[in-house]
Amino acid sequence: MSALLPTCLSWLAFSAVTKSAQYVFCRALMTLNGHPSLINFDHLNYVESRAVDLSPFAQLQQHDSPHTPYLLNKIISQCAKSADLDTGLQLHSPVVKLGLTSNVYICSALVHLYGECSQISSAQKIFDDMPERNAVTWSCLICGYLQAMRPEVATGLFLEMLRGGITPTPNVVSAVLVGCAQMESGELGSQMQGLSLKHGFCSNVVVATNLVDMYAKCSKLDESRRFFDQMPERNVITWTGMITGYAQNELPSEAMILFREMRRLGLELNYVTINSLLSSFSGAEHIDHCKQIHSNVIREGFESNSYIQATLLTVYSEFDCSLEDFHKICSGISQWNQISWNAVIAGFSRLECGKEALECFFDMRRKGICADFFTLSSILRAVGIISALEVGQQTHAIIFKMGYASHVQVQNGLVSMYNRCGMIHDAKKVFFAMERHDLTSWNSLLWGCAYHGYGSEVVKLFEEMKSMGIQPDGNTILSVLSACSHTGLLEKGLEYFKLFRELDFHGSLTLEHYASLVDLFGRAGYLQEAEAVMNSMSMQPGPSMYKSLISACNIHGNMDIAYRASQQLLELYPNDSSTYVLLSSSLAIEGCWNEAAGIRKLMQDRRVQKHPGYSQV
Repeated sequence: MSALLPTCLSWLAFSAVTKSAQYVFCRALMTLNGHPSLINFDHLNYVESRAVDLSPFAQLQQHDSPHTPYLLNKIISQCAKSADLDTGLQLHSPVVKLGLTSNVYICSALVHLYGECSQISSAQKIFDDMPERNAVTWSCLICGYLQAMRPEVATGLFLEMLRGGITPTPNVVSAVLVGCAQMESGELGSQMQGLSLKHGFCSNVVVATNLVDMYAKCSKLDESRRFFDQMPERNVITWTGMITGYAQNELPSEAMILFREMRRLGLELNYVTINSLLSSFSGAEHIDHCKQIHSNVIREGFESNSYIQATLLTVYSEFDCSLEDFHKICSGISQWNQISWNAVIAGFSRLECGKEALECFFDMRRKGICADFFTLSSILRAVGIISALEVGQQTHAIIFKMGYASHVQVQNGLVSMYNRCGMIHDAKKVFFAMERHDLTSWNSLLWGCAYHGYGSEVVKLFEEMKSMGIQPDGNTILSVLSACSHTGLLEKGLEYFKLFRELDFHGSLTLEHYASLVDLFGRAGYLQEAEAVMNSMSMQPGPSMYKSLISACNIHGNMDIAYRASQQLLELYPNDSSTYVLLSSSLAIEGCWNEAAGIRKLMQDRRVQKHPGYSQV
């Protein structure tokens, strides 16, 4: 024992792991040797406060202890839990030198370490070189691929594991269910539920919770709720998973009902539950729900939690709150770290306060807080709002310096920023330099080209996007229809609108899309068709649609339709001054001076005031 103890204490000094981990090692020695009195806990407390000492590498190799593999396994596992890659890399060397590369437990711990530290290729190499693997080994590699957001590889490994005759464990089944959720594969998830039933894992609260979460993320809320209701045991994570499911599927009212039931049962809240609830409030109609949860945050003492603070800032900025109210929320931030700075900068950007967002970014840099891709994306949006091209170019240089130039979200921000600053050619340059494009990438470039009058190029880009199998959304529709309208591509525009209407967009065709169709007909001179679209709509046409039609009538000289549209507009929006001005101008163009004067008098009688124009120059 005297030869073993210095080695163990040296390892404790080397690893500088947490106090709980150090007690694990000491308990291991006590269990193995049965002499707890030989462990000097005073020395252990001293070791805990010391800096990392690399000298134990030599001592480890000098002391040929039979307990070294056990301690190595424990320490590597602790490094994996804390994602301490640097220490783990140094521990890998003695594993090789001591000839422990065939030890299934140590190698499994190394696979876990590299997987948790996003070094999945190293984890795969160790896995491939292992002469023996157990269920834990497979589980570690599967979790590593899930950590790397490669669920298709993870599920493939699970099938390979089953073919190899390895009996699954609840942990590996739970991991695969996470993969099903990432892929949104409800069919595979149902098969995993059948496998869980076969092996008796459905009574395991971890597996059952992951099943609830999987079905919710696959938009199968009925199955998720049915399984949730059948569970004999639920913990706070289970409740959070169900609430998150409702939140992610934009059902905040159902989430609130479940939250109240959770509170009635006396379950203790955690910040994840509250974050999920707050994130589900995406419209001004849910402001009362948000305030209720905010009061719970204060009552439960979560107001100092940086994640909760960030979510509150995000939610209130999405509600388009006043700048004064947003400043009040900012004043409650107790700890200014990267999370809080990001939330404040993003909030100002959402509120169209580009100058304030940039000031926060400069302040964040001065205080030595590192920016990440989220910060940079928000700053690029702020730059676009105020068209500060020079600042945008400087931010682009920072992006290169920080190594985010290949990050898709940042690249999308660059495309949008250059579009808003009028540098469409730079936007195209960034877009075509990207290794892969998501829907946001395409929408950003399509919008930029449409806004700057490159209609034919929008059509060409959209055809290329379709050929790549990327499904358009409501923003895509607006950009394409707007481009066709402004460049006179009537037939193309009608063809695309028909395509969009036939596709399943889950109700994404809004007034804006129909307004683009009316504008398309109006600009081409098909005024009766434009009027027919408005009359056949299932929803009430907005004022912009009437105004677009009246303007088209002025251009093409059709006073009958213009008069009918104006009358309807006056009935629906009698306090809109621009309606009176537009109708009066239309009548004056046609030489109907008495009628034009009558509209002006009606405007005066109704005490409708015309807002004077102004210039920022």
